[in-house]
Amino acid sequence: MDIFVCTADPKMEPPTMVISTVLSAMSYNYPWKLSVNVSEMAVRSSLSMLSLRPLFSPSIGFPFAKGSMLNQEHRRPILHNTLLPKIANLLRNCWLLRDTSSVDDEGSRLPTLVYMSREKRPNWPHNFKAGALNALIRVSSEVTNAPFILNLDCDMYSSNADTIQETLCFFLDEKQGDEVAFVQLPQFYDNITENDIYGNAYYVANVIELAGGGGYGAAIYCGTACFHRRESISGEKYSKGARVQLNTRPKKNEGKSVVDLEESSKVLASCSYEKGTQWGIEVNHRSLLPFQFPSLTAFSKFSVPNGVMLFLEPVQMGLVYGCPVEDVVTGLAIQCRGWKSLYYEPERVAFLGVAPTTLELCLVQHKRWSEGLSQTFLSEYCPFTYGHGRINLGAQMAYCIYLLWAPFSLPTLYYVIVPSLCLLKGISLFPEMSSPWFVPFAYVFVAKNVFSVFEAMSCGSTLKAWWNLQRMWLFQRTTSYFIALLDIFKRKLGLNETTFILTDKVVKEDASKRYKQEIMEFGSSNIMFTILATLALLNLFTFVGGIMKTLMNFKALEQLILQIVLCGIIVLINLPVYQALFIRNDNGCIPSSVMFKSVVLASVLCLLPIY
Repeated sequence: MDIFVCTADPKMEPPTMVISTVLSAMSYNYPWKLSVNVSEMAVRSSLSMLSLRPLFSPSIGFPFAKGSMLNQEHRRPILHNTLLPKIANLLRNCWLLRDTSSVDDEGSRLPTLVYMSREKRPNWPHNFKAGALNALIRVSSEVTNAPFILNLDCDMYSSNADTIQETLCFFLDEKQGDEVAFVQLPQFYDNITENDIYGNAYYVANVIELAGGGGYGAAIYCGTACFHRRESISGEKYSKGARVQLNTRPKKNEGKSVVDLEESSKVLASCSYEKGTQWGIEVNHRSLLPFQFPSLTAFSKFSVPNGVMLFLEPVQMGLVYGCPVEDVVTGLAIQCRGWKSLYYEPERVAFLGVAPTTLELCLVQHKRWSEGLSQTFLSEYCPFTYGHGRINLGAQMAYCIYLLWAPFSLPTLYYVIVPSLCLLKGISLFPEMSSPWFVPFAYVFVAKNVFSVFEAMSCGSTLKAWWNLQRMWLFQRTTSYFIALLDIFKRKLGLNETTFILTDKVVKEDASKRYKQEIMEFGSSNIMFTILATLALLNLFTFVGGIMKTLMNFKALEQLILQIVLCGIIVLINLPVYQALFIRNDNGCIPSSVMFKSVVLASVLCLLPIY
């Protein structure tokens, strides 16, 4: 089993957190060969992931016995301060740590540790996380070539020592195991507040939505907490009836020393290696291509005369490049090659990560997700076109629940702005209470929300957490998704390029305290907060104006009741925004500059003529 852990920025992703994740991965109750592969982008600070090398030298050993920490549920392994002085000077590129004589307290050989630092060159594409994972696929095939791969984000630590053995049952099933490409496990977080103030728990998504896609054999690849079959992620097309060879260790590496493996791995990890190959690119025609990587099991069946490999079928090697959500696109490409994917939620939580602890981080993260997902829908990888005839229609629709996040911002903005302005002007948009058409509107509203509450609470949520989720749903659609949609249009016009934005895992101490107290964090001049404050003030002004209008003309109440209810609900949802604008004076309140701009913009909108 090869385990991949990727990290990029030491300020946003502290090395101590990354090391804790690596420690948890090395502590699985897996008595067979286990290799942990760590990738970081270019050179980092003196407290680098390269500190792993002295930490795991035979003279030091593991900070805790294998499996002991993972047997305690919801516990993150902590890097003890006594180990920090043992950090060595910065090294570069690749190194391999393997000591066949060292064993744990159960007599099992300690895992192999492979470290890779990706170089950056101005004239070579880096391809962000997808490039890192593809480099790890190549390097790991040179060292171990394990038939199965587990990839983890640097903050997604393992909390169940038996997860590997449980998940391998799907791959090793005698009847249908050979057609399983990957098994996606849910992402849970150990820093969620009691009522999930930022809606990060994803109760319904984890229990119902993602499991629904898995029911069609097309579980969505979420980029972390996922077990892969090496053949499928390396590009091989599924062949019915073909048995998978599990003993895939390359014989050419037998007898090689650690130094030799390090040198050969450096070539595979270089940023120029992918030039002229099909890594991250899909080929739609037969071609003769230069290739230098014979150890990949996906291509071992083909002859390689004079360094040239013959591809007889369309090939896409590794993760797909060119999209911020390379994981989703890669999973879809694998499924369209005939493989199946499963979603597995074990009884005991398998992985625990770190959720965003400020509103800004949460909105920025959803902006990146929605931009990448909707960009996928408009690309050649749209499930309805690329997946037509390859995957089930239900699976295509399951993908589009998420791929259409950004366009959902437009109807949401309409319902937040237009009914409120019409209420202020006394213009009715919905049927009167005495009209029989009032019943369908009321029924849809009540039934949808009652079912949503029942669904959320049946998945482990609380009533207040559900209400917080409705607030975040509104905030994300009116800011993150809308800005993502604008960026997609700019990219289609060639005015913008694909970028990869990391989610900061470090926040200030006072912000962390407010998060634990479930006080919403603003505290910056981000344009998203200007939009939120403007919409909140607009609905407050129109709600007050609408109430005054109905008090002066009580007959108007029957015509405007639905708009008053809608506007009132939006005002209730925005209570934390009003508190941050006018009541709070801590560092997490909305800055005065944002408040001034929002008041002006909301006032201008209220003065707009509507006919």
